[in-house]
Amino acid sequence: MTFAIFRPSIYMLSVFAMVIVIGQGSASVLEGTVSLGTLFVFINYISSFFEPIQELAEQFGTLQSSLASAEKIFSILDEEPEIANPENPVPVEIKGKIEFRHVWFAYEKDDYILKDVSFCIEPGEKIAFVGATGAGKSSILNLIGRYYDIQRGEILIDGVNIREIDKDALRHAIGQVQQDVFIFTGDVKGNISLNNEDITQEEIERAAHIVNADSFINKMPKGFDEPVTERGSTLSAGQRQLLSFARTLAYQPTILVLDEATANIDTETESLITEALEKLMEGRTTIMVAHRLSTIQHADKIIVMHKGEIRESGSHQELLQLGGMYKKLYDLQLVEA
Repeated sequence: MTFAIFRPSIYMLSVFAMVIVIGQGSASVLEGTVSLGTLFVFINYISSFFEPIQELAEQFGTLQSSLASAEKIFSILDEEPEIANPENPVPVEIKGKIEFRHVWFAYEKDDYILKDVSFCIEPGEKIAFVGATGAGKSSILNLIGRYYDIQRGEILIDGVNIREIDKDALRHAIGQVQQDVFIFTGDVKGNISLNNEDITQEEIERAAHIVNADSFINKMPKGFDEPVTERGSTLSAGQRQLLSFARTLAYQPTILVLDEATANIDTETESLITEALEKLMEGRTTIMVAHRLSTIQHADKIIVMHKGEIRESGSHQELLQLGGMYKKLYDLQLVEA
């Protein structure tokens, strides 16, 4: 609004000044009191006088836009987090046992995404969640990291309610691999360690070797010092995913969360991704969400979600023999393949 009023006002003022000079100057020229050259000089003076004022008006608009942006940024910085840390957190060495007890959860009041969900995951166990979009699979992953608080029920980590565990300690124990991997501007090693100085060069290289990321890193001219652009535009989808695996492994998480981690993989690196996943999951409590059932057949237990409820649970072979929702999903993907 300020820009819309200020700039046209300055322009109109310059036009009025020009009209006055030309009008008065023309009359004076006709009367012979002012020469034509003097009138021409004054017209140039008026143009030169208002040019910097017009430029100032442009900068004033930019300033107003910057102030509006700054106001939004500071309003976010001043926002208090909805998930509060406990005043006296219970010290717990997280080993990876996760238990949901009659959990009800809604993003908006009474619109429940999860309805009376109960399950138990033992340390080192590999669990997969499948189901249609909107069944509540990703919501379960968000609740384990306590990015939201549930309305009813309990979520326990090693027998302790997650509301009583320090948020930083809880999230430090959880390694997340998402479908869309974000690569930061910098170099390869910085994207693996996230510029954490506590992670040494040897640990970075070891993590990359375990998940097969060094297979393409060593081919780069500068290796681990190779510059990368934001979002990794110079890397393939598979290479970005391998980097995310190395990043997760470098932090040595106890609980591994895979949210559609193999959805955007090209066939060239699919075998490397599969092998890297097996190494990444070794000895860790792993929770997977996947639409491609071929990637979760090795899971210790598969939980089938439908409209926020657990409908089926068991191993791949048990669920096929059951002939329920999982069998229908499997047959459908088999036909598509």
